[in-house]
Amino acid sequence: MDENSTLLVDVKGLNIYQDDKLILQNVNIHVDVGEFVYLIGKVGSGKSSLLKTLYCELPVVEGEANVVGYDLKKIKNKKIPLLRRKIGMVFQDFELMNDRSVYENLRFVLKATGWKDKQEIETRINEVLKSVGMLDKKMSMPAQLSGGERQSVSVARALLNNPPIIFADEPTGNLDPESADVIVDLLYKLCQSGKSVLMVTHNHGFFRKYAGRIYAFGNQTVTEQGDNKIAIAVDDIDDIETPASEIFETEINSNVQTQNFASQEAEPQNFEQ
Repeated sequence: MDENSTLLVDVKGLNIYQDDKLILQNVNIHVDVGEFVYLIGKVGSGKSSLLKTLYCELPVVEGEANVVGYDLKKIKNKKIPLLRRKIGMVFQDFELMNDRSVYENLRFVLKATGWKDKQEIETRINEVLKSVGMLDKKMSMPAQLSGGERQSVSVARALLNNPPIIFADEPTGNLDPESADVIVDLLYKLCQSGKSVLMVTHNHGFFRKYAGRIYAFGNQTVTEQGDNKIAIAVDDIDDIETPASEIFETEINSNVQTQNFASQEAEPQNFEQ
């Protein structure tokens, strides 16, 4: 990727395989700084496979893919945790550890990604919780929170290492309409502040309320829907979302899965607050 490029995701001519089976062919997508981008399509249309590729769960074999400055065709295994630090993940089913408080959930991620100073950890947790309106719930257990509150904590967790882009996997799938609007509004405000958001959704109402580019999945292809085609895309696509459990599948439990995305394998770094 050009050093002067503002693209955070740049995919060209990408073919995606799982177990030698072609899932998607000739994929061309891009996400620029400050963009809000939707991924829509039926179950099995390849959205999860694309996310896995962008997050290095699936290798790039044919085509090109650059994410937050990393060439995914050439990336070394030891660099993958560093790539993942630059991507904030928000899951449909929250992925919070139920045996510890909101504060301890967030502290776990920071410790796992190299933060050591207790005061800096405290300050950063307070900052992200305040940004999503959840500072007063810092010592609450996840079971004490509503679905919308838990998802707000998930957004806060995604912001801990100040990533330039957020991958939101059906973030409103388990929420009531009012809570869903709060979460997407929060994500959209993050986008307006300069972050990029790549969101998988089946809620067509968001397309009209929150402007963004749309990529539609079907027949092993991905098609960008221009502004003049949005109404067609919304009305004609029967979009039943892939469950969050199918995104970034692992063979380990939820606690260890969260640790993987935090990645203790990452090289120690100094973080500016």
